[in-house]
Order: sequence, then structure tokens, then C-alpha cells
Amino acid sequence: MIAAPPLCNPTGGTHCPYCAMQCAMRLVAKDGRLEVTPRDFPTSQGGLCRKGWTAADLFTADRPLTPLLRDRRDAPLRPATWEEALDHVVRGIGAAQAAGGADAVGVFGGGALTNEKAYALGKFARVGLGTCNIDYNGRFCMASAAAAGNRAFGLDRGLPFPLQDIPEAEAILIAGGNPAETLPVLLQYLEAQRQRGGQLIVADPRRTATAAMATLHLQLTPGSDAALANGLLHIAVRDRLLDEDFIAARTTGFPTARRAAAAWWPDRVERATGVPERQLVQAAHLLGEAATAMILTGRGPEQQRHGVANALGYINLALALGKAGRQACGWGTLTGQGNGQGGREHGQKADQLPGYRNLADPAHRAAVAAIWGVDPATLPGPGPSACELLDRCGAPDGIRALLVQGCNLLVAAPNTNRVRERLAALDMLVVADPFLSETAALADVVLPVAHWAEEAGTITNLEGRVLLRDRLVAPPPGVLTDLELLQEIAERLGRGKFFSADARDVFEELRRASAGGIADYAGITWERIVAEQGVFWPCPTPGHPGTPRPFQERFATPDGRARFHAVEQPLSAEPPDQEYPLLLTTGRVLAQYNSGTQTRRVQALLAADPEAFVEIHGETARGLGIAEGNMVRLVTRRGAAALRARLVRTIRLDTVFVPFHWGGLGNANLLTNAVLDPVSRIPEFKTCAVRVECMPPASQQGSNSA
Repeated sequence: MIAAPPLCNPTGGTHCPYCAMQCAMRLVAKDGRLEVTPRDFPTSQGGLCRKGWTAADLFTADRPLTPLLRDRRDAPLRPATWEEALDHVVRGIGAAQAAGGADAVGVFGGGALTNEKAYALGKFARVGLGTCNIDYNGRFCMASAAAAGNRAFGLDRGLPFPLQDIPEAEAILIAGGNPAETLPVLLQYLEAQRQRGGQLIVADPRRTATAAMATLHLQLTPGSDAALANGLLHIAVRDRLLDEDFIAARTTGFPTARRAAAAWWPDRVERATGVPERQLVQAAHLLGEAATAMILTGRGPEQQRHGVANALGYINLALALGKAGRQACGWGTLTGQGNGQGGREHGQKADQLPGYRNLADPAHRAAVAAIWGVDPATLPGPGPSACELLDRCGAPDGIRALLVQGCNLLVAAPNTNRVRERLAALDMLVVADPFLSETAALADVVLPVAHWAEEAGTITNLEGRVLLRDRLVAPPPGVLTDLELLQEIAERLGRGKFFSADARDVFEELRRASAGGIADYAGITWERIVAEQGVFWPCPTPGHPGTPRPFQERFATPDGRARFHAVEQPLSAEPPDQEYPLLLTTGRVLAQYNSGTQTRRVQALLAADPEAFVEIHGETARGLGIAEGNMVRLVTRRGAAALRARLVRTIRLDTVFVPFHWGGLGNANLLTNAVLDPVSRIPEFKTCAVRVECMPPASQQGSNSA
């Protein structure tokens, strides 16, 4: 534990370091420690969840305050000076590229990085290193929804409407999302919708806290979302719930979607999903007969090998009912990570340049290269997606050195045993992180960097509103910001003139680089963000008001029409069998966040959920001889995890649920399947075949690591 730092900007405002709600807050000094106080803001409206209330505890959590260096692979990490550590990093980069070319170095970023850091990291990979090998952990969560939004609407905006529109929707379908635990402050909007007489439908294999407040819970089999979406569309066609005028005026391609849905009559959908026909009909009519309705997807349908198709299936339903491009209507996705939206807009994704430009498009390359002051021909082309990038680590003619910034891969990535094997095969692994995460503990070099309110920067929340985080405290001595770190490495590589350590300077360059792109920030300034409490992109000029509802007049396609797509329900990549008879699904819990790198260091949150666990239906557990609180072993074709059993009646009999916030033997991703969606390249976190075994009595006393 370290002492609380003094406030250097006591009147400044910031936003929570966790989810994409980005609740507004300030820090106050009290009795020698820092505390969080909420501030009024259009999105959070003075609300915070327990993670936000305890966020100031991160400033006194144990963390590295000096670089750590391993003299050889089998030696322990030891303290080092910045000069020593950075020289070691640059020598490793040089050796890797001398042996394998520019692409022998890879970069892996995170969806919690500010817009400035995401922008600088993408630029650093392409201009500082000249490598095509860069991707980020948003590939693990938002990629399917992003691809579906681009295909259907020509634009990827998580929510193409502000949160304030939610209470106006007469009916809402949430498919595979649990905002009661993942976006708790958003619940005020759902509660307001219910108070106005609105209907809520939740499709989820578990009766979550969100499903418990719903009018109707569709408890579907994991992996059957496309069948459910097609089935609801089938009923809408059969029962004449379609908005024919909207389809004719504002969409194209409906016949192809209708033909695909024709094969999914209710009886077949019931057999495929486990959802009774009467509930299917009720859900279709609640949505179709409502004057206004929304369909919101979460990671449930999206983190699958057919995640894009699943999201398109739900988009088809919204379009067919005429519930898009109108006030209090639309399809949207519930973004998870703090900057899950902005993090994918400005260049750290394998195929993108700032402004959501296409790296393979010559005109886009030329536009950004002109801002960067480089020849477009020197920019590398699109690289591999996150899982494919990791598979190249340590491979012959693959990646020899990897820089990880803002991600705990050994907890966040699927098939942990495979990831650990690939990272261990590298010549050099460098991790920049405020904390000694599981991935940092494996690294050859650990570079301590600032977090949250120790640096200024912008974030784009789940509704596309660009926000400003002020710098409220100074980083501890010996800790750099990520921007300072990238500039220091670039200087040693002879590329320092292309980079700035000043967040405001970087944002000004980002504005210019995004101008004319899909995600156009050119008209957004820090002053406007403060004065207007956030600005919605696209905002192409200083006089532009911003765009909270981008599809009111037309969609962002060349002809202004939204696209239907034919959606099929593919066979499962890994159906249950005699050896692995159950289905595993994963997700989040209220007290923890993502890989737990931050929240597992906050004692109040750790006390609420101290260890990993598995939810299993009581009847299923009884058949396996498992009692409440037993330690059990979950086994898949990729590995095994040891978890504490929680017996519930809120999950399907054929399904078990494991949260993914823990490392060690309780790591859910020891089990998950890295099979990829063919379009988004997202891995299939949400369903795989699993076996559950009761562990012997001698194992019952122990607990998996927190």
C-alpha cells in the first residue's frame, strides 16, 4: 500500500476508470486519503456503482514505481532505471527486426486507453516501428457489433441515440446483456422506461438481475441467437407486424432476410433455443405493436464464432419492424470497456487508421500520411486480428518481440494455456501497466505507467459522446504516462519527431487526422467538451452541434438506406457430447471488472467477490454429487479450472456460468474456445462444451487465487 497522492487539480472533473457509462466524478481529500464524489452529468445523473465509489482506492494499491527487468528468461524481475529499461527495450526491438524484418515486432493495446493513447499507439506501430502487427482487446468484445453496424448502417456507433431516449421506448429487447451488473448506472433509464409503462424483454441463458426485472425472459440455449432472431422475424412476417412503409422507404435487401427467416417457424425455434413458442409470439408482438422500440445486444450473441450474423439477425428484426432511424427507436450494442467506442476508432485496430478509416484504402492512407508527415507507401498494410497476432508470437518468421499496453492477456484472451505458450516463446515481452498483472509478471520488461486521473485525455462513451478526463493527481515519482513512454521509445528509435507526450497536442493532431473520416472529431475541442458536457461525433466543424442521433434522416450507406442481411443459424463449433455434456458461458459480475487487474486490488470489491466461482443449476449439481460451496473442476478440450460451486435455479439445466475476472486456477479462459468469427475475428467466449467434476475432499479446503 502506498500513501494517497495530493490533489493537483481539486476542482477538476473526471470520469470513472471502468465501464463505458463513464460516470462523472471528482476526487476530494479527506482525512489523509482521496475519496470519490459524484458530479452531475447528462449520462450518469449523479450516479455511481460500487466500483466507481471505490475507484480512489486504486491510488493506494500496490504498484510498481520503477521499471522491472529480467536479466535472463529464468531470472526474477528486478528493479531497473528507466534508462536501463528503455535501452533494453530498444535493443530487443532492433534485434527482432534485424532478424525478422519490421513485422517481427508486435503491439497489443486496450479498449480502456484514452483516445489520445489509442491514436498514438496505432501511429507508433506504423510510423515508429513500421509493423503491421497491431491489434487490441476490443477485438475480444466489440468487434462483432462493430462489423454488423458497419454492414447494416454504414456506421459503427454503439448506441446511435443518447441514453435519454431509452425511457421513451415502449418496448426494449436486451439480448445477451446484463446491465444491472455490467452497466449498473444505466438501470435508472430502464427503471424510468418501466415507470412509463414500457415493456422489457431479456434474452439470456441465465435469469440475471436484469432478466428478473423484465416483463418477459427468453431463456435461450447459448449459441442459438440467430435462430431466435430469425424466429421473431418469422412471426413478425406471419402476424403482419412489419412496417412495410419503412422497409420500402429506408431499407434494401428485405427479401433475402425474409427468405432466411421463413425456415424458422416457431416450433423449430423452440427446439433450437429452448424458448417456448408462446413466449416467442409474445416477444414479437410486444416489439411489433409498440409505437417505439429498441433492440440492444450485449456480448452474449456477439462473442461467438457467428457473432456478426447474430447481431445482423437482431438488426434485421429492428428494421423489419420499422424500429430504427426514428426517435426512441433503434438497434444498439451495450459497449463494455471504458473506451470501447473510441478505442476502435483511431487506429489501434489491425485494419484501421484514425477517424475509422480503412488502412487498405489508398485515399485513406494518403489522408492520414499527410497529417503524419510520412510517405503513404511506408505505412504497413492491415495486420492480423488479436488472436491471430498472438498465435504468431514466437513462431518461425513470426513476432519475436511484443509490446502490450493496457491489456492483461493472460486473463483476457481465450485459451490461456495457448497464449501463455506463445508469450513464453517470444524473444522479448514488454508490458506497460500501472499494476503487476498476470501478464506483466511473465514479461521480460515491466514499464510502470500512470492510470486514470493521473493523466488527462478524452474518452468516448457507449453513446458516442466524447468526454474529458482532467489530470487530478500527479503520477508517483518514477512513473511515466503512456504518451511519455511512447515518445521515449520513439526517440531512441530515431522517430521522436513524430510523437508528442502532451495529451492535448495529441488530441489536436487526432482531430486533423480524423477530419473527413467516418468518426470525424475535427470540430471537437477540449473547451467544447467541458462547456457542452461532451460532444457527439461525427462533428466535422467547430460550428457543428455534434450528432447524437446519426440515422434520423438517412443511414450512413452510399444510398442512405439500411441493409438487411440473410442470417443462418450455423452448427455449434463445439456441441455437448458424452465426454463434455454441458455448455459453458462466461461473463461479468457487479463487483469486478474485466480481467480484474484493477478491481482485485480494491479490498471492498474483493470482499464482495473474493474468488472465482461457477454457477450451476441445483438439479444438475445434485446429479453430479456437488454441494453448495464445493470446489469443482471444469474441464474442456483446452484446459481445466478449479472453481467454487454456487448452486442456483436461475440458469438453464444444461449450462454453467463462470465470470472471467480471475487469474490462476480460477481463470475462465483456461476453458474457452479461440475459434473465430469469419468477419469480426472475435473468439467464441460465450459457448463451448464442458465437463464438471467434484474435486476430492482434500481439495475442498483450498480456494483458487484472487
